[in-house]
Amino acid sequence: MKNLPPENRNPLKIPQTVLHLGLAEVAQGARGAGVPVVEVDFVPPCGGDPRRMALLDELSRPALAARIEEANQQALKRLLTAQPHLVGIGRAREVVPGMRDDLFLHAGPPISWERMSGPLRGAVMGGLLLEGRAKDPQEAARLAAAGAVRFEPCHAHQAVGPMAGLVTPSMPVWILEDRGPNGADGRPRRAFCTLNEGLGKVLRYGAFSSEVIERLRFMAETLAPTLQAALEARGPIDLKTLFAQALQMGDEGHNRNRAGTSLLFRELAPALARTARDGETAARVLEFIHKNDHFFLNLTMPMAKLLLMATEGIPLASCVSIMARNGTDFGIQLSALPGRWFVGPAQVVRGLYFPGFSEKDANPDIGDSAITETAGFGGFAMAAAPAIVQFVGGTPEDALNTTRRMAGITLGANPSFAIPSLGFSGAPTLIDLRKVIELGRLPTINTGIAHREPGVGQVGAGLVTPPWECFHQAFEAFVAHAREA
Repeated sequence: MKNLPPENRNPLKIPQTVLHLGLAEVAQGARGAGVPVVEVDFVPPCGGDPRRMALLDELSRPALAARIEEANQQALKRLLTAQPHLVGIGRAREVVPGMRDDLFLHAGPPISWERMSGPLRGAVMGGLLLEGRAKDPQEAARLAAAGAVRFEPCHAHQAVGPMAGLVTPSMPVWILEDRGPNGADGRPRRAFCTLNEGLGKVLRYGAFSSEVIERLRFMAETLAPTLQAALEARGPIDLKTLFAQALQMGDEGHNRNRAGTSLLFRELAPALARTARDGETAARVLEFIHKNDHFFLNLTMPMAKLLLMATEGIPLASCVSIMARNGTDFGIQLSALPGRWFVGPAQVVRGLYFPGFSEKDANPDIGDSAITETAGFGGFAMAAAPAIVQFVGGTPEDALNTTRRMAGITLGANPSFAIPSLGFSGAPTLIDLRKVIELGRLPTINTGIAHREPGVGQVGAGLVTPPWECFHQAFEAFVAHAREA
């Protein structure tokens, strides 16, 4: 104070700035007195809920916290050392574990026909038409309601499916293997996903018109066998390395897959040209891939599934191993409690709509594709794909900030998935349930938007977060698991 000029030695006259945390109304007095106020984005731990704060304190006791940290580091190490490879294509009934002729797989947690949303019902109706079990959509709806087929989640069968996620017995599926050190009982883990149809009026968005069914038959009868022959000639493809390149070329692995699709095209084209039954077949297959920038999505999803399967079954690991939606419910699973769903209502996506559509047309969030965010890319790596905001909304700065925010709720970074715009730091990886609860910060997911009525298809794309209910349920269950352990 003595070093100040005499006119500023009165502390009440020294220019000051108020740093404010908490309720905005409290700072109004300072503003009224003309004092500059800097607002700090502050949320009390656990949203101020005393019960959850007490439970978090329980998990923070030194001995238990050390064991949880050890389990989480083991989970992170397993994820980082997994080596997903594309090894082939097969019919779902022949390669997907537990698949049967009367079984349809779907995205998200378990659901019955009565509770299915419009796009999932539309996909089921299209599946019955594709399998030859119904002659028209009306008969397909009657058969589904009468229990002609059974429904189970893709995740219960080591599979994932975008949007409705429908897998029927005759559909071709990609076959991926984890060739890293984390195999189950000495055998490589496997994951499965259908082939991507493209955008717009497609089965996964609930469309089932004749053009949709015709495209699916081309995929089963021509596309899949031709690609399988090329893969047999070329050999397995290291998807982790390929996606690492795509990430540095502007993809994030969920809603932007242009680079990944192009790189896959380069890997397959020479072998495909040598093995296709004729030039016209090769041209049709290559043209199909060329016209579908999302073709690689159906490989990033099972790749993410394999990464996360490596973390399952580790007691006291507090990381999230599945996030999935069926258009009605949003469900998550934890690495420590594999197979157990924690469910809340699916949310409406905030985003950009195609001409002629608006939020009133949108179905709530749907699809297994949030497995990409769960594994540490997709919305978590938006900083690598600033152009994605043209598809989902926002600005390039929003994309950067989303990745920075997601780093606050994850266990670490994946050095294999380096993000150039963030100094080549690794993408934030493995959602820590404890951090989500403490910080009051939900994961950000970028996704497509399906029309709420069956048969229409895609109407836009945007951003969404899970409902708090599933994380609160999971937190209670994890605390009970920790007490038992």
